[in-house]
Amino acid sequence: MWKYGSQWEEELIFLKAIIDKTGLIETTKWGGTVYVYNKKNVVGIGGFKDYFALWFFNGVFLKDEKKKLINAQEDVTKSLRQWRFTSKEEVNEKDVLQYIYEAIENEKQGKVIKPSKKEAIISELLEKEMTQNPALKEAFAKFSPYKQYEFLEYIESAKQEKTKLSRIEKVLPMILTNVGLNDKYR
Repeated sequence: MWKYGSQWEEELIFLKAIIDKTGLIETTKWGGTVYVYNKKNVVGIGGFKDYFALWFFNGVFLKDEKKKLINAQEDVTKSLRQWRFTSKEEVNEKDVLQYIYEAIENEKQGKVIKPSKKEAIISELLEKEMTQNPALKEAFAKFSPYKQYEFLEYIESAKQEKTKLSRIEKVLPMILTNVGLNDKYR
C-alpha cells in the first residue's frame, strides 16, 4: 500500500482495528485502503512520508469540534478532509469513532458537494472555421457536449494565436471523421 505504508504498518493496523468496529466495508481504491457504506466512500487510511492519516471523503460536512481536520489541497479539494498523526499515541479511539460515525450519518443523509459546472469555452477561431465550412459545423454538432468541450479546451488553452490555429488544423480531420480528441485513450 503506497510508498510509505510499510513505515506506518503498526499504526495503520491500529486504525484499521478501530474502523472495523464501525461496520464499514473495507476495500481497495487507487492503491489505498478505503472504507465504504452502501458503496459510497466514507473514510480512507494511508501512510505518507511524515505522517499517517485518516481522510474523510465528505469531511467538509463534519463538525470537527476537536479541530483535527485539514484540507490537504486548498482550492483543489472541495470536500475531502485529512486527520494526520505522527504517532500511535496521538490516535484517540473514542474521538476517531465519533468522527467516523458522524461521517457515516452524513452519508446516510446523502450530504455531498456537487461538482461545479465547467464554464463554456468559446473559440472564435473555430467558429470562423465552421462558418466557412458547414460540413465541419455539422460534424462538430454530432459530438456530445463533453467531447465538444474537450476540443474547445484543447484549442483555447494555447496562449498564442498561431498555436491555436495549428491545433485547429490538427483537429479538423478528427472532427470531420467523428473521432473525439481523447478517443484513443478511452
